[in-house]
Amino acid sequence: MSTVKENDVVKVHYTGKLTNGQVFDSSLEREPLKVELGKGQLIPGFERGLIDMAVNEKKTITIPQKDAYGEVNDKLFHKVSKSQLPEDMNPEVGMGLVGTDAQGDQQQFRIVQIEDQNIIVDGNHPLAGQDLVFDLEVVEIV
Repeated sequence: MSTVKENDVVKVHYTGKLTNGQVFDSSLEREPLKVELGKGQLIPGFERGLIDMAVNEKKTITIPQKDAYGEVNDKLFHKVSKSQLPEDMNPEVGMGLVGTDAQGDQQQFRIVQIEDQNIIVDGNHPLAGQDLVFDLEVVEIV
């Protein structure tokens, strides 16, 4: 029986959960994820979890934060003056924003705090600092 190896192209169904059981993403209601291993398309722990799985095999893996989206980086929190926001914007905690740096590169931010004259934004991935649990099922080795 063939099993998943490094650099294989695989189709996989998954359900991603926090350690408290809260589901944050799932492919079960859509097409399975098709990915080529070894190309950096997946978080490291997810990719390692697929190695040696057979078609139709199911398993649950726990990925520590260092092999997922990393620890929360305090340097990615920034204070932004409300005067820099569009006039018609009503900032709310949890709202997503896109910022552009001097080189023209865009970065996603989330508003985490609102002050009188400023907002505090977080540039970390929303799942940074979290251990993640994935239910995996290899659907096909392409």
